[in-house]
Amino acid sequence: MSMTADRRLARTFVTLADTLVVDFDVLDFLALLAERSVEHLAVDAAGVILSDQRGGWRPAAGSSERADLLELFTAQTREGPCFDCVATGKPVTCADLRTAEAQTRWPRFSLAAAGSGFRAASAVPMRLRDQTVGALTLLNHEPVTLDPDTIEIGQALADVATIGILHQHAAARGELLAEQLEATLQQRTVIEQAKGVLAEYLAFDMHDAFTRLREYSHHHQRRLSEVARDLAGGTLRPSAFATPRSWPVEDQPASPPA
Repeated sequence: MSMTADRRLARTFVTLADTLVVDFDVLDFLALLAERSVEHLAVDAAGVILSDQRGGWRPAAGSSERADLLELFTAQTREGPCFDCVATGKPVTCADLRTAEAQTRWPRFSLAAAGSGFRAASAVPMRLRDQTVGALTLLNHEPVTLDPDTIEIGQALADVATIGILHQHAAARGELLAEQLEATLQQRTVIEQAKGVLAEYLAFDMHDAFTRLREYSHHHQRRLSEVARDLAGGTLRPSAFATPRSWPVEDQPASPPA
């Protein structure tokens, strides 16, 4: 890893750690985790699943809509590297999902991955002590074996994210943990609804709609979940998102954090 890459990675950990000392938006934070995982780990897409605290697993964030769709399918079929990962609490890797071993082990996941254009998949757990609350899934279009250093960095990112979403204090009590995870997943549903509204109004694909939603929330200094709720509920019109250049100067989209 070059010095420049080292510095970028260090800045990512600082960015993730900064959210621990302020009131932060969990879903926006998880989207950042997925995006930065793609940047630093040389993978083509990444997604996060979380426990719904009832024995099920649901998608919470993705680096792209393609990753989101695959994560959703994985949550429905209950198989694949991410489910082996949350079951064991250990990283799981598959260099080529078209091998006979992978297709026998995860037949539906392998088929869904092929349909989405992915050939390799790995997952690292999001752990709190002995409890696994989710997983970070890493996807590649071509067969590839992730080296131990990459897996170690991915695990470190997942560990920081786990601490962040649980806010440390809430993690000390099981009932608060369950409430926080459930609230996060409910907010994700509202965000999906808001993305649909924007996608239809602006004739965007879902990924661009989510990007515009995040830009608006960041530069109007509002929570992503609050903006999504207002948009989905009709109190915020989709026309407000149409032309960022018309936003006040102080609200113009800034460059993303390094």
